[in-house]
Amino acid sequence: MRKLIVNEFLSMDGVAQAPGGPDEDPSGGFAHGGWHMRYAQDERGRAWVLKNIGEIGALVLGRRTYEIFAGYWPNAPDDTAAVREPLNRVPKYVASTTLTEPLSWNNSTLLGPDVVSAVRALKQEDGRDLHVIGSARLVRGLLTGDLVDELRLTIDPLVLGGGKRIFPEDGELRRFRLAEHELTSDGVMLTTYARQREEEAGQQAA
Repeated sequence: MRKLIVNEFLSMDGVAQAPGGPDEDPSGGFAHGGWHMRYAQDERGRAWVLKNIGEIGALVLGRRTYEIFAGYWPNAPDDTAAVREPLNRVPKYVASTTLTEPLSWNNSTLLGPDVVSAVRALKQEDGRDLHVIGSARLVRGLLTGDLVDELRLTIDPLVLGGGKRIFPEDGELRRFRLAEHELTSDGVMLTTYARQREEEAGQQAA
């Protein structure tokens, strides 16, 4: 069985929308696209990103994130090869009700209408871990289905005041434990939170 790991850039107020560029996702009137880029040159932060990319066995993506990636990474410049090559190579599983196969990016497959069941089946397979990048709406569904084993959150020291968030607002308590953390020179927190399900919490309490 393999883990499902969520990788996200977040603001201090929990916004995950459009960290990479001004035109990435302006939906809902979001006006701060590219907010993470001022922090992207820190060596610790770059090493963190490359480490996570290198561990990807397969990607699970929402439709919007998939279209952004598929439009850029297949022909990305050579100076991005450390990220470009792994992303182009690994299998991609896409949650969408509007896209149809064949998908344009190599090794890409639609998950089908029951995304939670499809991802649960992928987790049961042998192999390297599944990773989600971005895909806020998808992540909310995966958290609701209790399929997320780790949250790897890059938390920037700024507040955006509104935008898409990854956490469900359903009143459900979900416990995580801080497994790893670093602080960059720009004050960015690089954190790994491991899901702590009830049986694990009970064992620790005992």
